[in-house]
Amino acid sequence: MKIRKIPLRSCVVTKERLPKQELLRIVRTPQGDIVVDLGGKLNGRGAYIKKDLEVLEKAKKSKILERRLECDISTDIYDEIRIICEK
Repeated sequence: MKIRKIPLRSCVVTKERLPKQELLRIVRTPQGDIVVDLGGKLNGRGAYIKKDLEVLEKAKKSKILERRLECDISTDIYDEIRIICEK
């Protein structure tokens, strides 16, 4: 039986390469909206962060998501990410 390849992605904060299931994708859509992409298939510029509250706080403090997505991110989006990370 053939072993399936597990797709790896890099967290923009910690630079760790992890399986996609352990990361959360944040997307800037072509319309300019910021969306949390739970399915991992939305069109637009994406950035992955680890599903961890410490990593989220570090991303918020350093504004790395804003630099990677090249736009401002409201606190509502960070709150939405926090709720998903707590699950």
